[in-house]
Amino acid sequence: MPTEILMPALSPTMEEGTLAKWLVKEGDTVSSGDLLAEIETDKATMEFEAVDDGTIGKLLIEAGTEGVKVNTPIAVLLEEGENVDDIAETSAPQEEAPSTAAPAAVTEKAEPVDEKDATPAPTPAAGKNTQGERIFASPLARRIAAQKGLDLEDVKGSGPRGRIVKADVEGLSKSDAPKAAAAQTEPATAAKSGGSMPTGPSADTVVKMYEGRDYKEIKLDGMRKIIATRLTEAKQTVPHFYLRRDIQLDALMAFRAELNKQLEPRGVKLSVNDFIIKACALALQQVPEANAVWAGDRIFQLTASDVAVAVAIEGGLFTPVLKDAHQKPLSALSAEMKDLASRARDRKLSPQEYQGGSFAISNLGMFGIDNFDAVINPPHAAILAVGAGMKKPVVGKDGELAVATVMSVTLSVDHRVIDGALGAELLGAIKDNLEAPMTMLA
Repeated sequence: MPTEILMPALSPTMEEGTLAKWLVKEGDTVSSGDLLAEIETDKATMEFEAVDDGTIGKLLIEAGTEGVKVNTPIAVLLEEGENVDDIAETSAPQEEAPSTAAPAAVTEKAEPVDEKDATPAPTPAAGKNTQGERIFASPLARRIAAQKGLDLEDVKGSGPRGRIVKADVEGLSKSDAPKAAAAQTEPATAAKSGGSMPTGPSADTVVKMYEGRDYKEIKLDGMRKIIATRLTEAKQTVPHFYLRRDIQLDALMAFRAELNKQLEPRGVKLSVNDFIIKACALALQQVPEANAVWAGDRIFQLTASDVAVAVAIEGGLFTPVLKDAHQKPLSALSAEMKDLASRARDRKLSPQEYQGGSFAISNLGMFGIDNFDAVINPPHAAILAVGAGMKKPVVGKDGELAVATVMSVTLSVDHRVIDGALGAELLGAIKDNLEAPMTMLA
């Protein structure tokens, strides 16, 4: 039976994408793992692989098509012995189903039911379970299951709509399948606020407001749409509160200059931002209760310090994550950050490189901004907004007046995860680390 290749969900937040380029044409023979297409998400352009063997019978979506929703059929795959005549000219529209699965992409077309055959109870081997419900599985997965004597009713599928694919059955034995099915659980979903989200005046209303005035209309790309949606949700649903501190940087600037002089033969040049990343990563270890994320109906307290850093790109921003940042030396953090930032600007990051973490840093100091309040990126519990280091008069411990390089920072905190005293402790640890930079090497 011909199978439909579906638009994959290439990241947990992907709802639609652009089918940028086909890497196959009708009539091509493909195997599992072969590249089929390039797909643009809101963040990056990614390659999409086949999960089954067969022949491309028909391409349903043209290259360059924007706004293709996840789980929309984009092509038809033929099994051995099938041809294009087996593809139905028309089919009923498929009901959309959200998918959080990794790029799997094939689902079988519904088979017609002959009423004469409806009396006997259908069996799993016939593609249905004991309740008469259809079991969705790829042809290759069915063949492997048949060879191993597996009952597909006992197998939990990882593809769209719970479809069973090759990876779900190839490592199972007959006795493993029931245990594997029992071990799988539905992914947790974040609690959503009820009702429609206000978005301001409609486009028609705004057009009327500026009638007669010259303006340039800029089309929203996928990234800008996602940024608008996510930040609106964050600001409306996350109970932000803000903590501010001034941090003296003179000791850090002197220490940085000394280190950079010693590292110059290796071609390493540390930035102030590298020290900020390290200071935040260590602070999350020093105040582990704050190294947490909001998970809808629970809190996840993380073990490692995975720190996200906002990187501005044309038309938006990325927040690549430096994993295990507390364990890495400054030189390694610096090199990794430069690489992530460079590939972010080229939109070449994989979802695994910009998802996750519990904490983020947004640094606008290089633009001369004294201080600002950043919006938390859910499910993170906090984000540090970093301003410019500026010469200011300060009063010393003995009351003497002096001049120091002072950097203003603001910690935006999710009150569901972190209370005021805990947030103050976290920000205090960040300040202590930056004002005594040598301790970060201990």
